[in-house]
Amino acid sequence: MNIFEGGDGRCLEMTNGGTTVFVDVLMLAVSALAHEPWDFRFAALLTLQDQSVMGRGVVGFGLADLNWGDTPQERAAAKGFLLRVLDLALSRHRWEELTYEPPRAQAYLSTYRAMVEDFDPATAAPDAGVLPGPQEAAMASCVRHRVLDALPFWEACVFCTAGV
Repeated sequence: MNIFEGGDGRCLEMTNGGTTVFVDVLMLAVSALAHEPWDFRFAALLTLQDQSVMGRGVVGFGLADLNWGDTPQERAAAKGFLLRVLDLALSRHRWEELTYEPPRAQAYLSTYRAMVEDFDPATAAPDAGVLPGPQEAAMASCVRHRVLDALPFWEACVFCTAGV
């Protein structure tokens, strides 16, 4: 089981297959919307949830472990970005390009969106080191799949490592 934690003890637990689907549909959305430095850092965090590289059953992170920013404005912008990513993913953005029908993706995304909506970034412990630093932001794009890839961690996107 892979666990993505929210606030107040809430979490989204998914099987390995469910986690792959969750990360895939989020990568499609985050790649379309990322514009600010925090956005690309979050994209890098998503690439680190790639079980084809990291191992099955060992990924996940808590919202409270992310560095959402130093000011209320930075935290609000980061949370707003993540909510827009989830909304775009919920609209089935580019799902027709997947090689499979994403089972339970709508339910996972809806649950996670509610967790993010209810989470107060001011309560986070930004020193947890979960969010990749600015020098590790996912700025490169996979030409074949048109999503942000895992550079500087490895030279592939989540679809390339899955053999798509």
